[in-house]
Amino acid sequence: MDNTERILRDFRSIAVVGLSRDPSKAAHAIPARMQRAGFRVIPVNPNIESALGETSYASLADVPFSVEVVNVFRPSAEAAGIAKAAAAIGAKALWLQQGIVSEEARRIAEAAGMLYVEDRCMGVERAVHSISKT
Repeated sequence: MDNTERILRDFRSIAVVGLSRDPSKAAHAIPARMQRAGFRVIPVNPNIESALGETSYASLADVPFSVEVVNVFRPSAEAAGIAKAAAAIGAKALWLQQGIVSEEARRIAEAAGMLYVEDRCMGVERAVHSISKT
C-alpha cells in the first residue's frame, strides 16, 4: 500500500492549511468532499473564522486537539514552513496537494517520521481507492 492509500485508510482528522471559503476553489471543494466522505476537516486559515461548519484556526499550533494529517493548499514556497509546523504538533502525515512540491518539506516530514505525499489531489485519491469514513 502506498502512502496515499495508507493515509486515507488509517487516519480521519485532516487539518487543511489554506482552506478557502470560496466554493468555486479547489481549496474549498476538495475539503468539502473529504468531509462528506466522513473525514474530520479542520480549517487552518488566519483570514476566516469558520468554514464547512468548523472553527478555523490561524495556524497549526492554534489547533487545540490532535491532528493526524496536514493537507496543504498553499504555494510550494510555504511547504517547508508548514512541514516544520506539522512536525511540531506531532502530525502523522503531510500531504501537499496537486501542483505543490518541496524537497525541503519532504526532508522535514520524513525526518519527523511523517508519511509524505506531494503533487497529488487528496479528493481524487480518495475516490480512486473508494475510501469513506461514513
